[in-house]
Amino acid sequence: MDLLLRGGNPSQENLKKAREVMESLQLTELDNFFRSACLDGQIISIEDIDQQSAAVVYPILLKDRIELITSLPQQEDLQHQSMPIPQAKVEETIQRFRDEIGKPYTHNETKVLGQVIYNWLIQPLQADLEDSQADTLVFVLDGVLRNLPLAALYDGENYLIEKYALALAPGMQLINTEPLQGRELQVIAAGISEARGPFPALKFVKIELDKISRLVTSEVLLNRDFTSTALQEQIQSLPYPIVHLATHGKFSSEAEKTILLAWDKEINVNQLNELLRSSEQVRPEPIELLVLSACETAAGDDRAALGLAGVSVQAGARSTLASLWSLDDQSTASIIGEFYDQLVQTGSSKAKALQKAQVAMIQDPDFRHPAHWSAFVLVGNWL
Repeated sequence: MDLLLRGGNPSQENLKKAREVMESLQLTELDNFFRSACLDGQIISIEDIDQQSAAVVYPILLKDRIELITSLPQQEDLQHQSMPIPQAKVEETIQRFRDEIGKPYTHNETKVLGQVIYNWLIQPLQADLEDSQADTLVFVLDGVLRNLPLAALYDGENYLIEKYALALAPGMQLINTEPLQGRELQVIAAGISEARGPFPALKFVKIELDKISRLVTSEVLLNRDFTSTALQEQIQSLPYPIVHLATHGKFSSEAEKTILLAWDKEINVNQLNELLRSSEQVRPEPIELLVLSACETAAGDDRAALGLAGVSVQAGARSTLASLWSLDDQSTASIIGEFYDQLVQTGSSKAKALQKAQVAMIQDPDFRHPAHWSAFVLVGNWL
């Protein structure tokens, strides 16, 4: 990628080659995560993807600079900008941003750092984005950028999420852009609210599941009813498009350490794959949305968000909603409830429903700090 993008003004051919290299790197990392070439049958041509009103952004972190390649909606030519920011400075700033954003009393520090990163990643694209009338930004991220809460980037007046719906893609070639709208929303919802071994109680999980079941047709498995076997039986017998798991979990750069807690055991990502994909023979449709509430990425693991992408891909889900770090379960219940409200009441796309839920949190005095809302990310199909 460095060689293809050198010189400040690469050709369209070189930009497309660099994008292909970035895509193949993402696919190779996921294959390596699972220790097998498991993605071959899922890959589609990047030229066949209907972006609709989404811009796809590839920020590439090189030793001495950030390269930005952007695919704008309804435009064949790729846009390119280069920012001479050393990789070490980018990594240090993102780490400070992540450290500050998790503290509840760091509003000003978070905004200052968020604006620095905004000026690196978004400001150079601003005029092109406005001209293209894109309303959704889809990021294919690499390295430490994967752990970045993009929603909290700040332009001096507004957070990025207040201007655009956001989504992450583990590689656009894995995205099937079928919209969720028009389908009846039905949810298999499973959760654990009681303490289990080293895992503390999540007392708002019951409130979260109650709200979901009031909004949409739901099959609820709570505490003792949420065993790995019971979940598998529900997924096989009910072709509901949404599977919602409100339980402890951790995403790691190692598949065997990426786990979700059921009542009877911890389920790792490969077991989750078997559990969810075993339904493919009997389900007419894939899982449209897998929601992982109360999970987090492994602290100090720069590639932990790979586990988040891995869960989505391996589960055969078209998209996954999850959080980059552990939130208090009251703010989780609030944002998740608002997300479903938006899906049901407005028929929004998944990315726009999450955007509206996050903006509603910003407008609530109790939850306006980005610690409460910016951790949530949508991975995969944003429609």
